[in-house]
Amino acid sequence: MKEFFEFFSFADANIRYVTIGSVLLASSSAVVGCFTLLRKRALVGDAVAHAVLPGVCLAFIVSGTKNPLILLSGAFVTGWLSLVLIDYITSRSRIKEDTAIGLVLSVFFGIGILLLTSIQHSGNAAQSGLDKFLFGKAASLVGEDLIVFGAVAVLLLITTIVFYKELKLLCFDETFAKSIGFPVRSLELLLTTLTVFAVVVGIQAVGVVLMAAMLITPAAAARFWTERLGVMLVLAAVIGAFSGISGAFVSYTAPAMPTGPWIVLIVSMVAILSFAFAPKRGWVARMLRRRRNKIQILEENLLKLFYQLGEQHEDYFSNRTLDNILTRRNIPKRQALAGLAKLKRQGYIKRHPDGWALTREGEIRGKRVVRLHRLWELYLTQYLQLASDHVHEDAETIEHIITPELEQKLMEELNYPALDPHHTKIP
Repeated sequence: MKEFFEFFSFADANIRYVTIGSVLLASSSAVVGCFTLLRKRALVGDAVAHAVLPGVCLAFIVSGTKNPLILLSGAFVTGWLSLVLIDYITSRSRIKEDTAIGLVLSVFFGIGILLLTSIQHSGNAAQSGLDKFLFGKAASLVGEDLIVFGAVAVLLLITTIVFYKELKLLCFDETFAKSIGFPVRSLELLLTTLTVFAVVVGIQAVGVVLMAAMLITPAAAARFWTERLGVMLVLAAVIGAFSGISGAFVSYTAPAMPTGPWIVLIVSMVAILSFAFAPKRGWVARMLRRRRNKIQILEENLLKLFYQLGEQHEDYFSNRTLDNILTRRNIPKRQALAGLAKLKRQGYIKRHPDGWALTREGEIRGKRVVRLHRLWELYLTQYLQLASDHVHEDAETIEHIITPELEQKLMEELNYPALDPHHTKIP
């Protein structure tokens, strides 16, 4: 607890530098990563991250110093060049984009490793610490770094806000953007430049190897929680910022733990939780939704069966035994008993010593399911010209998802029919 208060008091200048730097780097990368993700170019970030290494090395060889502004300028040039090469290869050849990304990534990273090895064997004392670009050095950020990276991060955020509408259109409907005269090519170059800036800034925190995760993972996690781009950008920035603070705190409490990998690990955990528990798109929500749908279908099938049994003698409220039900419909006994118990709790059927019987509410609901089934069969035979003996299976599925509005429209389209294709009365 003492370490917690010491860290979040931000009394130590080093803690302030690392925390603020990590937050700026992670959040700005996450915002730009949203557009990259939505354009289905997630691997591009990985290519740029690996392509900046030769730029950093060349900048050091030419300048002989580790000035962050100079190193990042070199990184920007090779990162931007890698994206241009990917676009050139894919547009002028039959090579697909993922192959082009793999080619550019491996070639640039190989050159970077060669240059880095050459620098390390050159005897230049100033090269110490240059290899930190491979895995990041967020824990050793100083004031000079913070000014440069903070300025770039703020520039990224401001540019995103200013060109928000144009970038949104580019992501969701590029063809429409061209048709109304938007400068699509210029916007693509702008987004390319922003992506390179984000990667160049982010490698200081997590390094070349893990930068793709910082660019894409917060955006992917945010995508699970919302359908709106504006909310997604804010969520991604918040997730990135939270990961930056958390990674810096873990690194502070356990100095042997590197800050950058911890930032990536935390943002990955947030993404995994999002994949699982996001209310609409998470797999837990989907699993629960499928379970609810399955239960609803079982209930409606049982009520439909009760109603159809009643139709035979115009007697809808007599007792039906379990054998009656299982003979007419192939439902596992255990599921049928569970469904009957639930319908009883909901008040749609009553339990008697010798079976179950519909209540008035159950008769109304069962009647509606039967009506929807027969209306859909009639619609398929009249409008799609399907044979009457080929429409049952389709109606079995659709009857459970027809809304009252669609039911009314079906009735109007079919002119309030009395009989289905099998000449059975539509209730």
